[in-house]
Amino acid sequence: MAVDLGALGRRRQAVDARHHERRGAELGADCRPPDQDRRRRLALKKVGRLIVRAGIACAALVFAFFAYVYLTLPDVRALATTNPKTTAFMQLREREAAQEGRQLRHYQVWVPYTRISPNLKRAVLVAEDDAFWQHEGIDMEQLKISIRNDIEKGQAIRGGSTITQQLAKNLYLSPSRDPVRKLRELIIARRLEAALSKSRIFEIYLNVIEWGDGIWGAEAAARSYFGTSAAALGPEQAALLAGAIINPRMYSPGHPNARLLRRQGIILSRMGSYVPPTTVPVVNNGPQPSDANEEEVAPTTQEPPPISVDTIQTVEPKEPEPTEPTEPAEPTAPPEPTTPAQP
Repeated sequence: MAVDLGALGRRRQAVDARHHERRGAELGADCRPPDQDRRRRLALKKVGRLIVRAGIACAALVFAFFAYVYLTLPDVRALATTNPKTTAFMQLREREAAQEGRQLRHYQVWVPYTRISPNLKRAVLVAEDDAFWQHEGIDMEQLKISIRNDIEKGQAIRGGSTITQQLAKNLYLSPSRDPVRKLRELIIARRLEAALSKSRIFEIYLNVIEWGDGIWGAEAAARSYFGTSAAALGPEQAALLAGAIINPRMYSPGHPNARLLRRQGIILSRMGSYVPPTTVPVVNNGPQPSDANEEEVAPTTQEPPPISVDTIQTVEPKEPEPTEPTEPAEPTAPPEPTTPAQP
């Protein structure tokens, strides 16, 4: 009689399995058949290898991403000796105007740091970045507050950007709020701080920011709205300009609405707490056009007529007396560095 050896083998394995199960039940232990234990170990090893490979791949992708972001950042060192002719934000406004089928005028007059009114410098610091002279491009406390608020609200609400970060965004980046753009902004801000003096950063900022439709920089704004120069701006005029930076298309220093006038009052009250600067010397690394050779970017259309100071209810420039702020007091900007006398 023929014997089915395969059937006998399977029967033997079944008997052994039942034996192991009974022994496990008796001993209170997990006594699996040897083949089952071996398969389990092999499966665990396979899963472990997959996890390690996935981790290495993720690390490589993260490294490649950061390397790409870093290597594609602009070289900011040229700004130490060269004034930028245009910015990413100016180009954005030009594209928007082209899409709307209109020609956008471009009115900008570059002036050096020493020919911008201390009133405007104080007002902008109070309104935008009162820790400018202390931080190294990034105000970590404000950044933490911004991130916390964004997480609580579930969306980006408050930028928490320093003047250096705003300059980085204006010069090179889009106004989007995606994390990659924010990362590039932070890195560029640190590069600007490493390559340029504080006064040079502030000078470029005050010469390229938007102050109305086609109006760029402090000198163009002073001439357009007040019929004066950036050097001659009084406290009230400076506070109006600083208050409009947050949204220059909504707030017009030439025709201030109630919100802008309220911001002007708050800025003026905080400017009154300033003390005379005494310590850090101003270093201007950039080009310094003389009075006889002013570097001016000509407007593409006729320059707008100056708006009378009387139409915006300002007063003759004078130092304001400290008043009580209408909002909870915030840290005021530290003293601005003293500008050494020009030879």
